[in-house]
Amino acid sequence: MALKRGLSSVGVHRNRSSGSRFPIVILVLFSVLAPLVFFVGRGLYISDQNNVQSGYTKQNVDWRERLALQSIKNLFTKEVIDVVTTSTADLGPLSLDSFRKGNLSASWKVVETSVEDDATSQSNLKAAELKQETSKDGKLLDDDRSPDASAKTLRRQLRDNRRAKRAAELVQQDDEATLKLENAAIERSRAVDSAVLGRYNIWRREIENENSDSTVRLMRDQIIMAQVYIGIAKMKNKLGLQQELKIRVKESQRAVGESTVDADLPHSAPEKIKTMGKVLSIAREQLYDCKLVTGKLRAMLQRSDEQVRSLKKQSTFLSQLAAKTIPNAIHCLSMRLTIEYYLLPLEKRKFPRSENLENPNLYHYALFSDNVLAASVVVNSTIMNAKVIQAALSCVTVLVVLPFCTSRTELIDPSKHVFHLVTDKLNFGAMNMWFLLNPPGKATIHVENVDEFKWLNSSYCPVLRQLETAAMKEYYFKADNPTKSASSNLKYRNPKYLSMLNHLRFYLPQVYPKLDKILFLDDDIVVQNDLTRLWSVDLHGKVNGAVETCGESFHRFDKYLNFSNPHISRNFDPNACGWAYGMNMFDLKEWKKRDITGIYHKWQNMNEDRALWKLGTLPPGLITFYGLTHPLEKSWHVLGLGYNPSVDKKEIEHAAVIHYNGNMKPWLELAMTKYRSYWTKYIKYDHPYLRSCNLSE
Repeated sequence: MALKRGLSSVGVHRNRSSGSRFPIVILVLFSVLAPLVFFVGRGLYISDQNNVQSGYTKQNVDWRERLALQSIKNLFTKEVIDVVTTSTADLGPLSLDSFRKGNLSASWKVVETSVEDDATSQSNLKAAELKQETSKDGKLLDDDRSPDASAKTLRRQLRDNRRAKRAAELVQQDDEATLKLENAAIERSRAVDSAVLGRYNIWRREIENENSDSTVRLMRDQIIMAQVYIGIAKMKNKLGLQQELKIRVKESQRAVGESTVDADLPHSAPEKIKTMGKVLSIAREQLYDCKLVTGKLRAMLQRSDEQVRSLKKQSTFLSQLAAKTIPNAIHCLSMRLTIEYYLLPLEKRKFPRSENLENPNLYHYALFSDNVLAASVVVNSTIMNAKVIQAALSCVTVLVVLPFCTSRTELIDPSKHVFHLVTDKLNFGAMNMWFLLNPPGKATIHVENVDEFKWLNSSYCPVLRQLETAAMKEYYFKADNPTKSASSNLKYRNPKYLSMLNHLRFYLPQVYPKLDKILFLDDDIVVQNDLTRLWSVDLHGKVNGAVETCGESFHRFDKYLNFSNPHISRNFDPNACGWAYGMNMFDLKEWKKRDITGIYHKWQNMNEDRALWKLGTLPPGLITFYGLTHPLEKSWHVLGLGYNPSVDKKEIEHAAVIHYNGNMKPWLELAMTKYRSYWTKYIKYDHPYLRSCNLSE
């Protein structure tokens, strides 16, 4: 019983003890598992949130990246974007070599940091410098500042330095580019002066490319081929195609007109080219035959060549005619002056100081002209430039060792200049009246009429006798049926060769028997310096003082004389140097001794059939004064202003006399503008007679 009771008490105790352990175990498990579940669940929730947030951030970044790329594409070229993308693909800094390969501007240069250690050392150095600078400024730095703050400050400073450096480079580069553009514009503007006439603006469309007339030439070529096919179509009885080609040719011709560059073509030109090209393609398919096309082109070429020769001859004749005619304004001036002169009483028609006309100690000028305005320019320019100061130097010996020199200045007396003018009967009154109204200061003027020289007749003068022959009259006055020799060179049919004013230069001693020296001047010259020094030039026994005009191979005797004639070849050197009329100093004493006029008569009689030289006064002058001409310095007489557009400006400005020899006389509309001002400055265009005849610059 007692044992039973003990066992039962033990079992009860065990049951009680087991029942009391179970809640403890549950409590322990709950206390361990609950935090574990909480942390695991929180971790999963946080990861989900991070995934959602990262996805949203990525989406936001992708949207911003697309917007940034779109903006960059608008600012930079594809070449720049490719280089930047390649350089940053490996998360490395931009390389200078990549920019050099990509030919980008220097404004994209960045500071290159290749080694991390170098960057760290530079960072430490910059931090030390920054600390030192801030300490100098009185600002306290905390020793326990974090390294991240120092690194951020350093990076900010490096970025600021890079920006400043890049901005400086950009400014420098812009300045260099601006300077280059300015220099290029200056060079371009200098080239405009030597450009082709009419291309006055460098911004015109035809300047943009070298082949500025390519379209014009294409249209002209199409017209030529269409004309070839028109002839072939007529031969092959293709009347419809022939008519179509004619229509297209007329349209193209109207479109081209007188255009010389593509910019002058109308807007419809490209359409005309396409239409003509289609018709030409059809014509080529139906009509092309190599022999026929070649024959047509050859015939067209020959016909064009004949037209060119005819037009050149006509142009030469018209230019000669225009050069030798007197403009209406000058003719009007001459007529008005003539009327006024013959209305004057006889006592008022005389010039003062007539006693100077035969005084050999004065400066005498001979001028033969039928142009009142041209003669006035010669006289005015001579007088205006003769009023110069001459310096005389006198020296005396002081103390028998050194000479003491003093200079003495004196003005040339204008009354020492004497002008001998000879004109024809038609212009005699006008020439007198002009210089009566406009006397050249105190200079002496005398005007004569060549028709009143009774000794100058056909029995004495060979030229007058030859001009009266039937052959010469036919040569000049039957222009509708010219001889073969006449048509060979139209310039020798110049009416001036009929005037004795042109040949009077060979009779100077007969016209002025009391003079020793005389300066001969043409009426198409302008005097720019004092000419009185020519009277002191030693001619070394020669008769003629003139400026030689020969160069390496031109303006020599063989240019003017016929050396196939034995009279010429036996007596003259074909390489002898020629000289110029226009400003010639003649020694009339030597002239008379050597009988220059007799030599001229001899050769003029031998040239009655014009076998020795053509008409004119220079060839007989070369023959007459052969071996009797003293060469003057070239600066005394510069020629070519009437035909040569490239005369050196320095030579013109330093010349004593400039000569408008050639067809482009300064009083004509065809005169060269660049030289005309040297002549017009000696004309007073506000003169009442000039205004009444509409004479202007």
